[in-house]
Amino acid sequence: MQHQAQSLRPFIGSKDFEVSRGFYRELGFEETIIAHNMSVFKTGNLAFYLQDAYVRDWIENTVVFLEVDDPNRYYHELKALNLPARYPGVKLMPVRTEPWGSECFLLDPAGVLWHFGCFNKV
Repeated sequence: MQHQAQSLRPFIGSKDFEVSRGFYRELGFEETIIAHNMSVFKTGNLAFYLQDAYVRDWIENTVVFLEVDDPNRYYHELKALNLPARYPGVKLMPVRTEPWGSECFLLDPAGVLWHFGCFNKV
C-alpha cells in the first residue's frame, strides 16, 4: 500500500484545557482554535490536536516524540522557560544519551510525556 500522506496529527487530552493551551503556546506552538473544546497546535509542518478531554489512563500513557536538531540546546531553552515553577505537575528531565541518540523529557500539565530528541547520524 502506498501512502500519499500530508500530515500525521495525534490527539492528546488535557486535565485543564486552558492551562494546557497556555503551556503549549509557551512552548512555541501556534494555536488555531477549532471549537470551544479543541485546538490544533502547529510548529512548521507538524501538528497535534489538543482536546478538552481527560481520561487519566489514556493521558498518562500518552508519549509524543518530537525530533529536534539539538536536544541539549532545546533542554536549556526549556529550562529557561521555568515551566515546572509555573505549571503544576510539569517536570523537565535533562538530556539522556542512548546508543541510538539523545533526548530530554517534559511532562505536560496533564501527564503527557514529551520526548525531544535526535537520532545518531549513520
